[in-house]
Amino acid sequence: MAADETRAQQARQIVDANQYMVLGTAAASGQPWASPVWFAHADYHEYVWISSPEARHSRNIAERPQVGIVIFDSRVPVGAGQGVYLSCEATLASDGDLDRLLEVFNRRSVAAGGAVLAQSDVDAPSGKFRLYRAVASKASMLAKDGEADHRVRVQLADESPAEDQS
Repeated sequence: MAADETRAQQARQIVDANQYMVLGTAAASGQPWASPVWFAHADYHEYVWISSPEARHSRNIAERPQVGIVIFDSRVPVGAGQGVYLSCEATLASDGDLDRLLEVFNRRSVAAGGAVLAQSDVDAPSGKFRLYRAVASKASMLAKDGEADHRVRVQLADESPAEDQS
């Protein structure tokens, strides 16, 4: 198996094996904020989660939709860590996508022993949560090639071919 496909397979395994991602947002002023959120994904390209629209990361997304996401297993020994780094555009789920994205969320939630959400659970004004989505434009991992830490592009889903990314 080629190195690019091996790395992509490893990245997909990391995404599938972990239930929480760290969502990096920034306020309009640039003040950073990181939040762990439970997530589901559609084809390793689209990531969904629920949050209160009043949560700091949700307010940040409303002001600045560019986000960074890291998915990693924190239980591995020192030096063995690996994660998937995603550059994304995040938004509230639109009415046209809500049913499809709820299905993605609920499929993973049920498999993990969680509840099924109805549209009323994430729809204004009755629901206290909203469904958010992030669409990945780039995915990368640490190269782990003996050189100083640097990332290499990983092709998780249908996108352009893998290439180096600093």
